[in-house]
Amino acid sequence: TVASFNEELIRKAIQTELDRDGQVYFIHNRVESIYSLAELVGKLVPKARIVVGHGQMAEKELESAMLKFIRDEADVLVATTIVENGLDIPRANTILINRADRLGLAELYQLRGRVGRSNQRAYAYLLVPPETVLSEIARKRLSAMKEFSELGAGFRIAALDLELRGAGNLLGRQQHGHIEAVGFDMYTQMLERAVSKLKGEDIALELRTTLNLGLDLRIPQEFIPTENLRLRTYKRVSSIRSEEERNDIGRELEDRFGKLPSSVENLLDYAALKAICERLRISAVERQGNRLAVRFHPETTLDPAALVKVVRSREGIKLDPSGVLWMETIRGESVPVALRNVLLALEGRG
Repeated sequence: TVASFNEELIRKAIQTELDRDGQVYFIHNRVESIYSLAELVGKLVPKARIVVGHGQMAEKELESAMLKFIRDEADVLVATTIVENGLDIPRANTILINRADRLGLAELYQLRGRVGRSNQRAYAYLLVPPETVLSEIARKRLSAMKEFSELGAGFRIAALDLELRGAGNLLGRQQHGHIEAVGFDMYTQMLERAVSKLKGEDIALELRTTLNLGLDLRIPQEFIPTENLRLRTYKRVSSIRSEEERNDIGRELEDRFGKLPSSVENLLDYAALKAICERLRISAVERQGNRLAVRFHPETTLDPAALVKVVRSREGIKLDPSGVLWMETIRGESVPVALRNVLLALEGRG
């Protein structure tokens, strides 16, 4: 069931499971607010015995919480996606997944697989915020979870996830090597083309901004050790289309894996900046020392008045006769911040 986050729905779902002597998973992938959610569950279902589990807990504390749930000393486990693999508890036959729109299809399928491991009917509730505007990819994921509920769905889920994540040789064991070899931007473009080719679709010649900012753009293995998860994260980052999405994914990664390395911060900034550039029909941004060259596509949507205003209002910026916008970073400004400030001004938001 896909539904808006609703306290009465949550109360009924948990109480119904407890009434048949079962247990409940409640997945909430934000460490910063996980205890608040556990407190809410306690208010909604006062008799429920609740434990919390997440990856930033001390090892012994996390082990204790999990053992309580496994030994039936707790009714509800409020946890991050650390329960995606490994736990096999036949009495747990209801799972609620908060902000399901933020999770990948494979993750949702794995999480739903935590329930339904006995002869009891299982229930999965995919919760999204009320009146939220879901991205096309999120809608496809949630629709797939509703559609593929029968036996044998795993293959179809994997096939659709392949389409959403990318396909072809790029999905082999050496994918991380591809990213390092051709760069993040080219890698994601190649993924999209591979998917279109496999689906028999014409490959659209959409504008893809080339960003060369001279930054370290990668997810270190020591930050996310699991290769498959690291690659899924690259794909998620490549789908960023706004500052809000960039910040949401950044907070989620920090909640799950700890302080973000500078290369991951750069990667998130890069994706958000690229989205703005493509909206403005900017074909390329190239770094040359402390200067950036911004090259516009002939069909740019840029308002000329906004361009003139930016040139006049910011020092170290000029438009040359060929139409290339040159800008210098102001003292103390990082390259991503400098570019972001100019791009937002060009959009009329600066």
